[in-house]
Amino acid sequence: MALKFDSWQELRLFALHVFASRWFTVFATLLIMSVNGSGYMFGLYSNNIKSSLGYDQSTLNLISFFKDLGGNLGVFAGLINEVSSPWVALLIGAAMNFFGYFMIWMSIAGHVAKPHVWQMCLYICIAANSLSFPNTTALVACVKNFPGSRGSVIGLLKGLIGLSGAILTQLYHAIYGDDSEALVLFIAWLPAAVSLVFLQTIRVMKSARQPNELRVFCNFLYVSLGVAASIMTLIVIQNRISFNRLQYAASASVVLVLLFLSLYVVVKEELKSWKHKKQALEDPSKFTLVTEKPGVSSEPPLDISENTATLEPQLTTDGAFTSSQRPYLSWLKKIFKAPDRGEDYTILQTAFSIDMLILFIATTCSAGGALTAINNLGQLGSSLGYPSHSIATFISLVSIWNFLGRVTAGFASEILLTKYNFPRPSMLTVVILLSSSGHLLIAFAVPHSLYFASVIMGFCYGAQLSLLFTIISELFGLKYYSTLYNVGALSSPLGSFIFNVKLAGHLYDREALKQMEALGLVRKPGQELTCNGGRCYRTAFMVITAVTLFGCIISFILVLRTRRFYESDIYKKFREEGSLVETEIAPTGNGNRTVEIANNAAVSTSSTLTVAASPETQPPTNKKS
Repeated sequence: MALKFDSWQELRLFALHVFASRWFTVFATLLIMSVNGSGYMFGLYSNNIKSSLGYDQSTLNLISFFKDLGGNLGVFAGLINEVSSPWVALLIGAAMNFFGYFMIWMSIAGHVAKPHVWQMCLYICIAANSLSFPNTTALVACVKNFPGSRGSVIGLLKGLIGLSGAILTQLYHAIYGDDSEALVLFIAWLPAAVSLVFLQTIRVMKSARQPNELRVFCNFLYVSLGVAASIMTLIVIQNRISFNRLQYAASASVVLVLLFLSLYVVVKEELKSWKHKKQALEDPSKFTLVTEKPGVSSEPPLDISENTATLEPQLTTDGAFTSSQRPYLSWLKKIFKAPDRGEDYTILQTAFSIDMLILFIATTCSAGGALTAINNLGQLGSSLGYPSHSIATFISLVSIWNFLGRVTAGFASEILLTKYNFPRPSMLTVVILLSSSGHLLIAFAVPHSLYFASVIMGFCYGAQLSLLFTIISELFGLKYYSTLYNVGALSSPLGSFIFNVKLAGHLYDREALKQMEALGLVRKPGQELTCNGGRCYRTAFMVITAVTLFGCIISFILVLRTRRFYESDIYKKFREEGSLVETEIAPTGNGNRTVEIANNAAVSTSSTLTVAASPETQPPTNKKS
């Protein structure tokens, strides 16, 4: 869409208009997400930790658990987002990310004395927890900016996190070559730097819903799919041909160019809005401006005397409070008497909700098992005799299919819900059932099955996370979503601790010791335990399969409980709220058009006047506080 600028001043104003828009916030969030998935790269440097520090598999799995715990213990990030500006959380996350991974790099590179196990657990927990700050801040801001398209938003943004492992791998090879120790240093500084660049960009903006929002998000999706396809192609080529530093640099350049194509989508959308505003200002005779006076509301004033009277504790004849009016009883009653589904729950109301309990148990059983498979891919491949380049392929496949699972679940569930009222919990149940087949492939160690298992595990784990976070936003509202989002995320590390540390790691070490005893060997202190063969993980993944099927049954209970809710129009409230800030241009009797701008409490009286497009062009209304 072409548009001429009369002067450099106008071009500068347009650039500022783009940088202040909701769509540029989406672009910034996409870049942040594309470098904040280092938690999924543990398999690339876990062997370095194990060999350089002399850990056994149980100890490595314990470190892996603290990585998962830190990555999903984002309640603190959520609470900080509730009470502070987004830039505060981004700054805290950048500092934690650099400190945590830098200390891990110093340890495995031998620049500091060998740390205790608890110190390594602390470092990786801090490093992984740092990711929850930019991820929570950016994702929640976008969900609140586009509440009517939350499935697409969450699927797209969570998908980029899943793809970021493969993106970071390409960039790392371009800068450091094949130095595996330098990978940890790389993921220490790059995510922190990107967060600092967009420190002032991520924010919540009130605006009306665009009718073409889904189409724009589909354009972002096409760009992301292009990135995924290019990385998949590069992985195939790199497995057949040994790349040098220059070739890695060329491949990384392709990935970066495709990533920045999202900026074209942003500029294209904002050009439409800018052109219409310019037309309105150049020919004001065709527009009759009708605005409400600042501070004047069309709603009747609230009579607080009647409401506040009920808040005063009433006394009985003997001077005691009535049980129904005791302040602490009223507070407890409010916790256990939750609002209707879809309304804004408080944090405690969500914690005591049966729906949340069911959702938490189902994802603990399913996502915990999938995360166990992902974290053990390196050891799984080694025990089954796969070459090192194949193990790297498994990890890259998990990253790409993790991305595809997230975006597929987000966009497909949005379309199915909008057109056919197909509830998201039903899709979650189907995905959990599918993941059990991947566990069975690992358990029986079918030849070449790890290729298929890595695809299934990556897809299902990503899809479960997208559906989990979207369901939470729909059932419990958006008011405290920063915290509720991270409460739901706790299910993954809990399941990882049970299945990875207590089950898989313990059984792996036990089988390794049996193999050493059969060979007449005695383990020396600090010696690495290595298990070979399909028996290393068979029992563990048979148990995980059974637990995953149990999670599928639990998820189906949520389907039955929420079926009526999803049969209703769950986004009606957001359309009504959007009408309060929507600018409409309608034809009048004399051929002119009337512009009506509703008064929005969030918009100050000093805001610049913006005129949204007609229904044909369908641009957003942008008002800056």
